[in-house]
Amino acid sequence: MKKIIKTSKAPAPIGPYNQAILSGNTLYTSGQIAIDPSTGKLKIGTIEEETTLVMENMKAVLAAAKMTFDNVIKTSIFISDMANFSEINSIYGRYFNEDTAPARETVEVANLPKYVNVEISMIAVK
Repeated sequence: MKKIIKTSKAPAPIGPYNQAILSGNTLYTSGQIAIDPSTGKLKIGTIEEETTLVMENMKAVLAAAKMTFDNVIKTSIFISDMANFSEINSIYGRYFNEDTAPARETVEVANLPKYVNVEISMIAVK
């Protein structure tokens, strides 16, 4: 059985999808981008600001499922320019304990929704 996870503390979907789906004890999140949930507007500044907003949006989605970053077992990071990797990695790393950090891949892509610089999705388990 699947349960739809929704929160007003993260951006509303901009298409036919949900913020996250809980199936049993496993949470599958949609990718988050730098949209301010309070305004629904894209917020692009520095790559650090953009990544922080993405991670805060993800934090809100996890919280809506009664989870934290400690529950995350896998992340996917999509970036528009691999030259931003170290800055993104630095911000991302603040949200995880390095000893128990999840598995991850980081992929450079040609474009992302709304032409943002970073999109992150996660899988978490209770």
